[in-house]
Amino acid sequence: MKTDAKDAVHLARLLRLDEVTAVAIPSADQEAARDLVRAREDCRGDLMRARHRLSKLLLRHGIVYYDGDAWTGKHDAWLRHEALPQLSGRPTRLAFDSDYDTVLVTKARRDRLDDAIGEMAASSEFTPLVRRLGCLRGVSTLTGFALAVEIGDWHRFTGNTIGSFVGLVPSEHSSGTSRVQGSITKTGNTHVRRLLVEAAWHHRSRYRVGKTMRDRWDLAPAAARARGDEGNRRLHQRWVRFIERSKKPTIANVAIARELAGWCWSLAVLEE
Repeated sequence: MKTDAKDAVHLARLLRLDEVTAVAIPSADQEAARDLVRAREDCRGDLMRARHRLSKLLLRHGIVYYDGDAWTGKHDAWLRHEALPQLSGRPTRLAFDSDYDTVLVTKARRDRLDDAIGEMAASSEFTPLVRRLGCLRGVSTLTGFALAVEIGDWHRFTGNTIGSFVGLVPSEHSSGTSRVQGSITKTGNTHVRRLLVEAAWHHRSRYRVGKTMRDRWDLAPAAARARGDEGNRRLHQRWVRFIERSKKPTIANVAIARELAGWCWSLAVLEE
């Protein structure tokens, strides 16, 4: 039995009661920008996996790099001049060459996407929003552009609801007078949630306005600079209080990321 008429009546009643949630339909330009951002996100994952394959190949043969951070210029020279000669056997060397070439090709692809995103962030409809978001620590051009195109219409949220939209609020199983909260819901856009969590770590260190931040502030309006400075100070103080309470860093960082989402919203809806 077809229920189209009954469904239509039900939807009309919900609409009359204002119980229908509106959704934001992205424009063609916004959807194209999302494709670019998501291609870069996929490339980041590919590069991470390629690097893991190469490092684990060396680890199986007892070759470990101890001289500083990995995947730097110094580490690249170590791979070519010290790690490779220690591999015995032509098949193993061929496997190393294949994995190493994959790392180089994927890194070059990521750099090209970074350049394309940087150009689009500098001259597009998202430029004012990206520059306002850049007033916060941890929100670079790539992060700000990704947040701008993934969220889309920021005006459909508030400072309190943006955190739940990206899944950074605690899950809850409450009944009657008992209230039980669990881990975060992890609903919504995974990419946005990861960017906010990574950006939140930047607020742990002491807040100082350096050259990079001043250069970003020069591109933003005065109101955004003041709001960004206020947010940076507030988020760092939150980190200090969490540390004083001996809060687990990963849990504290998620709380900071949730509040950072609210500060991003306040900058996004800020009038020019």
